[in-house]
Amino acid sequence: MDNGGRVRLSACLWPCEGTGAAVRHQAGLPLGLAVTIVVAAAVAGIALDVGVAGLRLPTVHRQVNEDWLHRYRGGVYGFGFGFQLGLGVATIVTTATVYLTFVLAFLAGSAWAGLAIGAAFGLVRGASLLVAAGVESPRELSALHRRFQRWAPFSRRLTIATQLAVVAVSLVAVARA
Repeated sequence: MDNGGRVRLSACLWPCEGTGAAVRHQAGLPLGLAVTIVVAAAVAGIALDVGVAGLRLPTVHRQVNEDWLHRYRGGVYGFGFGFQLGLGVATIVTTATVYLTFVLAFLAGSAWAGLAIGAAFGLVRGASLLVAAGVESPRELSALHRRFQRWAPFSRRLTIATQLAVVAVSLVAVARA
């Protein structure tokens, strides 16, 4: 594969982690095959997120250890909580875009592109904690949860739209190669 194809794939799919990119580069995985894998993963993710044929997203049923709240200072707890959320798979996974992120990073074309993808994903996911930064009472926490519930349908549509965008960008990348 020419260098331009790798650059286009990395640039188009940049939004996720990567040691697998080096494997892809060394193995000389053709752009077309990489895009086929990405598209298949995105389509499978959409099917899982929509619940086609009763399929459910595979996930661990684990949250961040709440005992840390009383064991460690707030900053340590906050960092640990954000880090585990940022990893994506250390806690409950609610959308297939999390797994798609790892596929994108693995196939990004370079370890740096994969790292950029992973870092962006981790920062965005970990930053979700900032929404709760001002919550100081159980009543405020309940209000925050109600707002989250109101946003759930939009969030679901956004994750599916993101996966569709990955499919579209992937197909454009291979068409231009």
